[in-house]
Amino acid sequence: MKQFFKFVFASMLAIIILSVLFVLIIVAIAASSGDKTVYVEPGSILQVSFNIPVTERTPDDPLARLGITDPKAIGLDDVLADIAKAKADKHIKGIFLDESAFTPAQATSEEIRNALIDFKTSGKFVIAYSEIYEQSFYYLASVADKVYINPKGIFLFHGFSQQITFLKGALDKLGIEAQIIKVGTYKSAVEPFFLTKMSAANKLQVNSYLGSMYDHFLTGISESRHISKDSLFEIADNLKIRFPEDALKYHLVDGMKYKDEVLDELKQRTGVEYKRDIKTVSLLDYTKAVPETDKKEKNESKNQIAVIYASGDIIGGDGDDNSIGSERVSKALRDARLNDNIKAVVFRVNSPGGSSLASDVIWREVMLTKKAKPIIVSMGDYAASGGYYISCAADSIFAEPNTLTGSIGIFAVLPNMQKFFNDKLGITFDGVKTGKYADLGDISRPLTPEERNILQSEVDHGYDDFTKAVASGRHKTQEYINSIGQGRVWTGEQAIKIGLVDRLGNISDAVKSAAKMAGIKNYTLMPYPEQKSIFSKFGMDMSDQMKVRAMKSELGENYKYYEQIKGATQMMRIPQARLPYTISIN
Repeated sequence: MKQFFKFVFASMLAIIILSVLFVLIIVAIAASSGDKTVYVEPGSILQVSFNIPVTERTPDDPLARLGITDPKAIGLDDVLADIAKAKADKHIKGIFLDESAFTPAQATSEEIRNALIDFKTSGKFVIAYSEIYEQSFYYLASVADKVYINPKGIFLFHGFSQQITFLKGALDKLGIEAQIIKVGTYKSAVEPFFLTKMSAANKLQVNSYLGSMYDHFLTGISESRHISKDSLFEIADNLKIRFPEDALKYHLVDGMKYKDEVLDELKQRTGVEYKRDIKTVSLLDYTKAVPETDKKEKNESKNQIAVIYASGDIIGGDGDDNSIGSERVSKALRDARLNDNIKAVVFRVNSPGGSSLASDVIWREVMLTKKAKPIIVSMGDYAASGGYYISCAADSIFAEPNTLTGSIGIFAVLPNMQKFFNDKLGITFDGVKTGKYADLGDISRPLTPEERNILQSEVDHGYDDFTKAVASGRHKTQEYINSIGQGRVWTGEQAIKIGLVDRLGNISDAVKSAAKMAGIKNYTLMPYPEQKSIFSKFGMDMSDQMKVRAMKSELGENYKYYEQIKGATQMMRIPQARLPYTISIN
């Protein structure tokens, strides 16, 4: 038996050592190989398809670069840079906007769509094709010179909707009470915990921002397809497009073609013989390409503009590439502020908010940076609640028309699980304490009136700090900010009218504005914070990622409900400056 255990232990140790060596070898190969330059053949087409998520930045994954693993996402930064690069690249003849599982939120779609519109000013073509046109993908495709659909395909054009999942009934069955402390008539993030349907105030604000986003959506398609906005509204409202023939009849597409027919047209446009393949380069590969026009160009300037990315929920600590850790982002702001080569900062914010304390920590660093050099905010899909808190001190704020912002408010949720423990599980609690409030926040009992008043006072104080910060940054009175605050969500188009945003524009516009404020013309962009190293992909991080992928695979579309419940548990007990629930527009 002793020999058996020795053998088992030795085998396990060997496996561990070999695994570590394998990881180290892969990392070494990835580090030494770097990104190999991709050379684009003359007469090539940039194939733009989105079959992986679009994030703010492309993840730093050497294993994907080596082809060992599939890429998990592509960054909006690379997508926009590639389209701009292709515009000037004489080897690129056009863009093939290929069928995609395109799911980004509205502002991300807007930035890519505008990049395609700008690409077309070069005189090069954009051709779009898909078997299934979801509304988000069609919004992109509508700018193409020609839009084609598979003759048996699906075209969805039905307007926007938003549905909220309410948890109160389930909590009641479990004997759990959500004790709500909040400020803001429209601060509806907590509604799913104590209501069974939307409040009148929430329905008002959702109708408002959803209507604003839909109006912008229809306006964009109207301008691209030369169809009146009223006609588009009527087509969608009556669900007139049910088959590809209907999309062609109402001029939303230019033809019904199978993919081989579209490829034949691309061959004709690029002068490729019928029996030969089209020369294409994907977005992921084109990122590593050096365009012909840029080979002799060098920027000798030492001037730099820092682009600091803040994407995801706002939390305390370091966070990661998918969350905004107050320590990590604060350090990035400090590093940029103290670097003499950096003349200005663009703060890219894409966040629904999160911890009010962590938001305030980052706000402080934005304030200090503003005193040292220009700082411009570029808002992504969301810059709301805590996301707006960390933005409001900047010199200037840019947003897309369909960015969701505002939501100036604070809330806290504390569960009372007494009935759940007592009646459902038969568990009771007893103890002693040395002070009246020593067990404040204990979830095994309800709050007393005095305790509720204490917590309400803390939330009120947080809201007062929030509105003061916004009033100071936006040069408004606190009373005015309170009148447009109260947790209300606004689109970028609405926010500019009420003074929460300065200009409508994308991240490129924000960079140009930062350069102008700094008085520089030649500069390079420096991204911050440094992305997580490959070592963070292993161990617990890798395990968590595998669990998430398995959960998504198992639950499919129902994964969003799991995410909502998970998010609800994270909101408990910590004051939050966060958007009302997860906003998903269908």
